[in-house]
Amino acid sequence: LPLHAPTDASFLLLGGEPFAEKLVMWWNFIGRSGAEIVQARNDWEKGIRFGEVHGYDGARLRAPELPDIPLKARGRVR
Repeated sequence: LPLHAPTDASFLLLGGEPFAEKLVMWWNFIGRSGAEIVQARNDWEKGIRFGEVHGYDGARLRAPELPDIPLKARGRVR
């Protein structure tokens, strides 16, 4: 995997077997249930549990409003 960055950079590549369980994915959050996504969004908006992006000059991004429909778990069926 050839990469080039004109300045110092960090890169993280994750891999492995897919999760056996189904997961809920929404915006930047991944959980095992819609309730976990709601909690993650609330934590994000309160500025807890998630780190900061150092060196970014802009304001913290706001999470979009959750949809009015239940979030569904999806994933690989074994």
